[in-house]
Amino acid sequence: MSKPKTNVHMNTDFINLTNENLTDEHLCCIIRSKKSHPGIDAKRQWLSERLSEGHIFRKLNAKSTVFIEYAPLETAWVPIIGNNYYYLYCLWVLGSSKGKGYGQSLMEYCLADAKEKGKSGVCMLGAKKRMLGAKKQKSWLSDQTFAKKFGFEVVDTTDNGYELLALSFDGTTPKFAPNAKKLEIENKELTIYHDMQCPYIYQYIDIIKQFCETNDVPVSFVQVDTLQKAKELPCVFNNFAVFYKGVFETVNLTNTDYLKRILKK
Repeated sequence: MSKPKTNVHMNTDFINLTNENLTDEHLCCIIRSKKSHPGIDAKRQWLSERLSEGHIFRKLNAKSTVFIEYAPLETAWVPIIGNNYYYLYCLWVLGSSKGKGYGQSLMEYCLADAKEKGKSGVCMLGAKKRMLGAKKQKSWLSDQTFAKKFGFEVVDTTDNGYELLALSFDGTTPKFAPNAKKLEIENKELTIYHDMQCPYIYQYIDIIKQFCETNDVPVSFVQVDTLQKAKELPCVFNNFAVFYKGVFETVNLTNTDYLKRILKK
């Protein structure tokens, strides 16, 4: 047998995670720990349970932060409802990988996949520009300006400035679940809702715990560990949500500076 040809442009190839390669593949985020990392381990576990539901994690075949992550809306862990859509959790291209067309390639793959599977469209979470003035707000949401170049449009909004963007192929549109527009809970102390989808969540929870212990701030953590819990959340959600004094604050993973600003309210 002749040897297969070597692709000299291997680093421009993309691969999709499967249950067969999930254990060995780099998960793209900028956590560079060589040791076992609790956040990455939690992400692998979460992904292993999602892949059979049609969840897609497609990445550059290199140790870099270049990937897209999306899933059928029916099984996406977000309080958004609609028929036959894909939900785009994350499209991220960082560092030296920027400016090489990777983001476009990943988005085009997602849209082509949606059309091939007969989907009605693709949707994602965004926020109004006035909310994106803070760099931190933008860093935890996929770039909606980029998405709009592909034809994504705002199809639903919340009273506090979050938006649902969708690219519809057939005229139908998804919407936020009614509960997602409540933006209030009874618990008045700092309350964090989270799942384990993002490898950073583990360490941000640790940061928040330490800060709250040091500063005697009561805090509750609510792990969203089932699809039903995610669909019934009282706020918008990508994988994290913060409430204080019973009012929804942000979907951002929250560092200590951000926490201090919230707690001053």
